[in-house]
Amino acid sequence: MDVDPSSFYNSMAEYQHLIFKDWESSLEWQASVFGRLLEGGDSARKLRILDCACGIGTQSLGLARRGHTVFATDLSAEAVARARREASQRGLLLNVDVANMCDLSTIAESGFDVVLAADNALPHLDENELPQAARSIAAKLAPGGRFVASIRDYDQAVVDHPSIQAPAFMMDGNRRRIVHQVWDWIDDRRYAFHLYITRETDAGWECQHHISTYRALLRAELTGILSDAGFRDIRWLMPEESGFYQPIVIATRGA
Repeated sequence: MDVDPSSFYNSMAEYQHLIFKDWESSLEWQASVFGRLLEGGDSARKLRILDCACGIGTQSLGLARRGHTVFATDLSAEAVARARREASQRGLLLNVDVANMCDLSTIAESGFDVVLAADNALPHLDENELPQAARSIAAKLAPGGRFVASIRDYDQAVVDHPSIQAPAFMMDGNRRRIVHQVWDWIDDRRYAFHLYITRETDAGWECQHHISTYRALLRAELTGILSDAGFRDIRWLMPEESGFYQPIVIATRGA
């Protein structure tokens, strides 16, 4: 079973904030985590950033609020529309467009200081698409620019083959909300990802089900792909070092 990621994120666009306990707080927290990594301890340093898997703006909005010039792209037109709306509502300048990270040539701008692909976007890609994406991302970076991405800890997942993420219980005012995941493994490396958002409403409980497909992307595999695409100084930060909830890779484009 292979589910088009754009269909998944189009269906999720109006509800994606619900997977977070408090999306507004998460915007600030994620911006602080990635901001510290990207700014290198100099908060006055302003960067040109391409967020090539922006979704509804979970990273882009906070980074724009920190004063960076952010171009935000995603393959989901519905997610892009929402990110644009969220930026407008906050009075933030965010350059938003639809683009597939496997071919970013559709975006006129280049010479970015940073290209970002956060929150497990890369594992939607298959073995042929990942090298294409790495080359496309490298082409958008200035020499010495950095690619920063986060993925789930698949090195551990391929050992454990988890089938469920424990439900998270949240509140919308005085109404309850439950978010959980089910992973149906198709083979040793691919799984169907089921996301359930169950909410208490005036009419009773309602449940939304969103489904996509991921491939367990190992850290050594991604390191090799980035190296082949011309990246150097490739390093991984685990959650205990970065403070983020997923492993983060940082790679520098060669001259």
